[in-house]
Amino acid sequence: MRLTTKGRFAVTAMIDVNRYQQGGPVSLAGISERQDISVAYLEQLFSKLRRGNLVKSIRGPGGGYVLARDAGDITIADIVFAVDEPLDVTRCGGNGNCGKGSIKCVTHNLWASLNERIIDYLESVTLSDLSGTKAVTATQNQHTGHIGMYAKTAK
Repeated sequence: MRLTTKGRFAVTAMIDVNRYQQGGPVSLAGISERQDISVAYLEQLFSKLRRGNLVKSIRGPGGGYVLARDAGDITIADIVFAVDEPLDVTRCGGNGNCGKGSIKCVTHNLWASLNERIIDYLESVTLSDLSGTKAVTATQNQHTGHIGMYAKTAK
């Protein structure tokens, strides 16, 4: 399984909205400048995030986006699934027809279990967690505002 650019950029953009919305709606141009993501790509992502009820759009001068819910109520899984990011490490897409003769391959249950753990983890991390030091740490370059994320190692 590989989280694609779509999922990573959606999470990064949502962290940016969470950090900057206290000053009013956050523009896509501002996110683009701080996070080095094209405005056209952000427009596609935010259309899906809005349909997923994760952000609200504010029209007019000074408009932009704000979170539709409290950051503590938005999980990383919510964000990833809202932008249609597939999270599946099985060859068969979870259908169980990955082996010869359309039966489960010998490692199907291993990969299906990994899928569940990945989703469980993403559901356990909220947008507000990424602003602190709970399970995941978000770092911000003081000069550019660019956000980098890394998971703490498990103990």
